Amino acid sequence: MKQSIVTLDMEGVLTPEIWIAVSEKTGIPELRRTTRDEPDYDKLMRGRLAILDQHRLKLSDIQDVISTLRPLPGAKEFLDELRSYVQVVILSDTFEQFAAPLLRQLNWPTLLCHRLIVENDHIVDYQLRIREQKREAVAAFKRMNYHVIAGGDSFNDTAMLGEANAGILFRAPDNVRRQFPQFPAVETYGDLMELIKQAMA
Repeated sequence: MKQSIVTLDMEGVLTPEIWIAVSEKTGIPELRRTTRDEPDYDKLMRGRLAILDQHRLKLSDIQDVISTLRPLPGAKEFLDELRSYVQVVILSDTFEQFAAPLLRQLNWPTLLCHRLIVENDHIVDYQLRIREQKREAVAAFKRMNYHVIAGGDSFNDTAMLGEANAGILFRAPDNVRRQFPQFPAVETYGDLMELIKQAMA
């Protein structure tokens, strides 16, 4: 068995989409847009920040919504089993200030993500750790001689899947699956586990 590491996206794979939950709670439909709809992450985030300003939504308002969210059904059990025999790193375009309530419910897996710039509870900007952080992280793990298996659901995961030794789409929408037919696509944690085990062999 190869010395492997598994990298997974967070939202849509292990947890609900945070911005969709905020959209539903606040009744602001424009906040429903995610990386499944907009491949340009900076354009997406600039739009979100403008909407937050317009509606005077604060960081604490968003954190209140996040505190009510739970991991997707079966996600914790899947992650617990996976982590029992391989190292797992969550690579997400979420933010440190958002993720903690969900990570706590998943037994604190390692998360690499971005940071919000906040002044007096007002989100003024966001800070990418590095550009293309998912792909760059996978490339770094490969340089460390790891065999990398990656799983994700959105446009912003496809560079990570392509860089990995094995990439898997999990519950990806039709538009992503059609555009990236080279990646196997599965819908259940059992099938995802099976493909990961095959890729590790």
